[in-house]
Amino acid sequence: DVQLVESGGVAVQGGGSLRLSCTASRTTYKRCMGWFRQPPGKEREVIAQIGSDDRTMYVDSVLGRFTISKDNAKNTLFLQMDNVKPEDAGTYFCAAGVSVGGKCSYVYWGQGTQVTVS
Repeated sequence: DVQLVESGGVAVQGGGSLRLSCTASRTTYKRCMGWFRQPPGKEREVIAQIGSDDRTMYVDSVLGRFTISKDNAKNTLFLQMDNVKPEDAGTYFCAAGVSVGGKCSYVYWGQGTQVTVS
């Protein structure tokens, strides 16, 4: 099993920046990984993904503002969030999975970290 622990969630003003981290208990360099966001009262959705080949994907709402990256040596996934908007508020989860048919099938999940935007 892989345990994932997110950190970095804070209260931030609109237009500000923050960086989320997700540290894995084991190596994840062969896995696809992603960040999910769950706004209050809404469903969780994937917002950024990175494959084992470092290819990235973003949903339109964060494209150009958020950057997903990873440090394989430290088993850590990052999400740099710039020009934060009120609609970015919510609980952020990281997840790790395996590529199946060109898509990432997520298997392991963190507990989430809260981002508040004022």
